[in-house]
Amino acid sequence: MSTNVDKMNKRGVKTSYVSTIIGISLVLFMIGIVLGGIFGLEDIQKQAKESLQGDLFFQPDLNPADIKQIEQELKTWDQFNEVFYVSPERAIEEFTGEDQNADNILEIFEGDNPLPPTVGFKPKEEHATLEGMEKIKNELLEAYGDRLDEVSYDEASVKSVNLGFKQVVYLIGLVALLLIIIAVAMINNTIRLALYSKRFSIKTMQLVGATSGYIRRPFLWQSIGMGIISGIIAMALLFGLFYALNNLVDWIDIPITMYIFLMLFASLIMIGVVITFISTWFALNKYLRMKLDDLY
Repeated sequence: MSTNVDKMNKRGVKTSYVSTIIGISLVLFMIGIVLGGIFGLEDIQKQAKESLQGDLFFQPDLNPADIKQIEQELKTWDQFNEVFYVSPERAIEEFTGEDQNADNILEIFEGDNPLPPTVGFKPKEEHATLEGMEKIKNELLEAYGDRLDEVSYDEASVKSVNLGFKQVVYLIGLVALLLIIIAVAMINNTIRLALYSKRFSIKTMQLVGATSGYIRRPFLWQSIGMGIISGIIAMALLFGLFYALNNLVDWIDIPITMYIFLMLFASLIMIGVVITFISTWFALNKYLRMKLDDLY
């Protein structure tokens, strides 16, 4: 009879352990989706900022050779991600676009191309702000002011890119914060239920003279193990979702770089371990302080 009871107890402990890991993994999976959005947004924001463009318009008497020389000098500047020469032919093509014929525009001007050669530049992410672009403009005017007619860039686009992404980051951050609060509550409740079945064992060890540190140690190590395992399972579920979306939905392309992988993996493991450790600590303290009669 006692053997059957022991088997049932062990089975119950294993079931509780597995269900706790599954519950924590699902919560971490939801957190991982939000974190993946944040990390992916950083990459998208970087691409959007570095796609901003400015243009250098030169004095009419400056010849193309001098303009190309300035282009080569600007390529050595740390502020730029890309610097490129735009010939009059390329400028007219970009101006007319694919829907119009450049020859029609040239006919209006009797074959003369009205667009001058220019040098375009795309700033690095850290300089793609209103302050950064203004600083670049001033430095360009200081270095080539006698040869430049104008330094042009779209201030509205620069402002829109920076403000738009800030609003999205704040929104996702708020969702992540709420989700973490919910996760802490759910994981804490799950661990409390798991330790509830062991409350008599905890109290028995305490009554025979075991110290609180001795009693806590195996449970805390177990909580760390549950956090790590749950983080790994959540990571597997998360990348399974990313893989499925990338391959099954044509218009979705989720960038999965090594940086995003490592950041997500480390974040989920850390969150899982910290939450399970703290929840186990407080749940153990509750049963350690509880009187024997209150256990029933």
